[in-house]
Amino acid sequence: MTLEKLLSADARWSASLRRAERPGILRRAATVFAHSGDSWFWGLGLAIIVWRGDAFWRSWAVHLVLCIAALAVVVLGIKLLVRRRRPPGEWGAIYRNTDPHSFPSGHAARAVLLAVLLAAWGPAWAAPLAIVWAPLVSLARVALGVHYLSDVIAGALLGLAAAALAVTVSTP
Repeated sequence: MTLEKLLSADARWSASLRRAERPGILRRAATVFAHSGDSWFWGLGLAIIVWRGDAFWRSWAVHLVLCIAALAVVVLGIKLLVRRRRPPGEWGAIYRNTDPHSFPSGHAARAVLLAVLLAAWGPAWAAPLAIVWAPLVSLARVALGVHYLSDVIAGALLGLAAAALAVTVSTP
């Protein structure tokens, strides 16, 4: 199969999952999940843990922040090399204006990274929630039309690789 055929199939599959222009509960749920993977949201939450947590939780939060930041640098580098335009659409103007490139999905990469790190580094109650949450964030990005399906698959694989590396070389 040629690259052109793969990209065409990717666009068709992504369009079949799209809900951005369809009001209703699925679009509202996708919006909540998509925003729950925003870097500012996680940065703020982890900053609060650093500020208010004891020594263990501060170290834990700093480890997560460093992993997220390192992954963001890699994602940005790949985006600037590949320069794949986001799917056309209106939803997500802030993403479209600040980052017009879609491959790979930073949200999917970050969500999978966090899910694996929460499973590896605790707290134990968060792991099952994060493992369910990560694919929902990824699919929400496709449903809202700011990513193609291949963007989130690549992002998820990148997040998985980054998490495996982090777990191998570090512990909070």
